[in-house]
Amino acid sequence: MDAPSTPAAIGDPTPLLWAMLPVGAYLLGTIPTAHLLARTRGIDLGTVGSKNYGATNLGRTLGRPWGVACFLLDAAKGAAPVLAAGWLLGSLGVKAGGFPPSVAWCWLATAAACIVGHTLSPWIGFKGGKGVATGFGALAAMWPVLTLPALLALLLWLAVVAIFRMVSLGSMVAALSVPCAVLVAALSSNGTAGVRAAAPFLAASAAIAAFVVFKHRSNIARIRAGTESKVGQPKPAAAPPAATDENV
Repeated sequence: MDAPSTPAAIGDPTPLLWAMLPVGAYLLGTIPTAHLLARTRGIDLGTVGSKNYGATNLGRTLGRPWGVACFLLDAAKGAAPVLAAGWLLGSLGVKAGGFPPSVAWCWLATAAACIVGHTLSPWIGFKGGKGVATGFGALAAMWPVLTLPALLALLLWLAVVAIFRMVSLGSMVAALSVPCAVLVAALSSNGTAGVRAAAPFLAASAAIAAFVVFKHRSNIARIRAGTESKVGQPKPAAAPPAATDENV
């Protein structure tokens, strides 16, 4: 007698899952965490600081503990739908045989939808943060393929911010490190065959990295001009709002 099937049986995602998982992830991602936290103190985050609805602007407005709390909540917001999708798709039970491409792409679409929801929330005029915290949570939840690259990215972010005191630079370096780590891991595990097996995760992490860098294009211009804000540096009294565009 065959063993009873589990809720996480491996197979091609059904059309219902393809529709339900990314849409549900997007809706969860649209919850404007920083905005809601700021409103508990009677502040409209879209009118202060950089006017960005992210953890960095919240932290600079209300204090670092608020920014850290927002980062953790946004990371959890990214991780939750990815973990749920992993369970429903059976991805968490895949062994050394690898991930069926259809499962991988549906899983990745769920992560991407949550990040897009965070950056383009309809509840605040299709604005939001820059996707760093939510993206970290989503990628870290993709055990085992992207968890270690995401943790490496976090360590790089901490190192870059500690050395250069620029959150934007740390965010971009961290994002770009993920596809590089996936490529190295794939090559070291099984050469070109490993790269082919990891192709969906490599492509998706590269796309997410490109998206993060694109969202930081104004920061890149200020880094080149030597005017980017630094951690612990007081903002000039006459600085225009655009000069302190945030990063998370």
